[in-house]
Amino acid sequence: MAKTLRGSFRSSLKTTLKNALARKPSLKLPEPMLEKMTAGRAEKLPLAKMEKLAAVKGMNDILPPDSARWEWLEEKVRSLMLRYAYRNIRTPILEHTQLFVRGIGEVTDIVEKEMYSFEDRSDKYGDYDHLTMRPENTASVVRAVTEHNLLYEGGKRLYYMGPMFRRERPQRGRYRQFHQIGAEALGFAGPEVDAELILLAAALWKELGLSDWRLEINSLGEPEERAQHRAQLIAHFEQHADALDEEARRRLHSNPLRILDTKNPAMKAVVESAPRLIDFLGPQSLAHFEGLKAILDANGIAWTLNHRLVRGLDYYNLTVFEFVTDRLGAQGTICAGGRYDYLIEQMGGKAAPAVGWALGVERVLELIKEQGEAIALPVPDAYAVIPEASALPVVLQTLQALRAAGVSVQMHASANAEGMGSMKSQFKRPMAAAHASH
Repeated sequence: MAKTLRGSFRSSLKTTLKNALARKPSLKLPEPMLEKMTAGRAEKLPLAKMEKLAAVKGMNDILPPDSARWEWLEEKVRSLMLRYAYRNIRTPILEHTQLFVRGIGEVTDIVEKEMYSFEDRSDKYGDYDHLTMRPENTASVVRAVTEHNLLYEGGKRLYYMGPMFRRERPQRGRYRQFHQIGAEALGFAGPEVDAELILLAAALWKELGLSDWRLEINSLGEPEERAQHRAQLIAHFEQHADALDEEARRRLHSNPLRILDTKNPAMKAVVESAPRLIDFLGPQSLAHFEGLKAILDANGIAWTLNHRLVRGLDYYNLTVFEFVTDRLGAQGTICAGGRYDYLIEQMGGKAAPAVGWALGVERVLELIKEQGEAIALPVPDAYAVIPEASALPVVLQTLQALRAAGVSVQMHASANAEGMGSMKSQFKRPMAAAHASH
């Protein structure tokens, strides 16, 4: 490393001297003299201590043994998705910015404040793309389904896992790089699929040993019903304009429904007295909602009707729902979703209904820890102690045969060039590893 740094400095110094001499033709130095001058200075260059690099704030490393908990959760999800006939989809982390502006909505916190967006490098013609690191994945799934005509042969049940990115103030359960697992059912219009997705999430909580949660549901109706409610909502808030905070005033005419989702306790009274959307639903929307509730009741899934539940994204209609816990403080929503029957057409595809949810991996793992649920961490079936270095060829041959037979084996390896260590010290390693896994 030192040789590399000195070589770089020497090359740079030599170039600087040549450029200086080029401006004064009367001064000419032979190449050997230049070499001697630059070499001497480079050898005297003091090497500064390299600064220790750290991860970006709010973007965390997932290290062993904690990574084993993530693998455990992911395996539980894969197994359950297979039983419900949901198939895996993987979309790019980078998408065109317009995808999220169009899909999520311009007047949302995500688009206005939280997206990691940038202009890509221009091509030889000077053109460049506006790109965004995905802040959520439903819009990406819909884009992929539309682009590849996946609904041509009928509806699709899909699931995904992966990182999302939002520039928020990092806190417990809320990070700038966070991870979601989501399930999306596209091409199905009935309440039975809404219910299936809720039952899928409830089954996952049971698989994970989670019990301290509650299900909140609501219906946002259809666009024309929301338009009637919107007019009444604006009139109500205008009558109580002095009770609105700055954020609510800004959204009053652009997205008044989001005011209902305020976390400001000073606005609780004016929000509680606001017109309820469910009172504006027509017969079809009510029938859809009643169909959902009947299936949940038949399956023993307790639910609470939350009139203030509107979700933070613009694309929802009819059913919306959240799984909430009181164990994680302000970040109590562990899974949320709903129906988005107009998003596919909005993305340029042929109109088709859809519904889905996403859960926060970090929050679910934190809830498992809060409830005291033990996750068994993996340990090898055997630990290979090496009597002496000369035995290594036979040892490796034996270990390969064991692993090929399905036996998990960890081999002792020396930490330095002084040898394998005593048998006694080697025996301490597997005992310490086994103790650390509990």
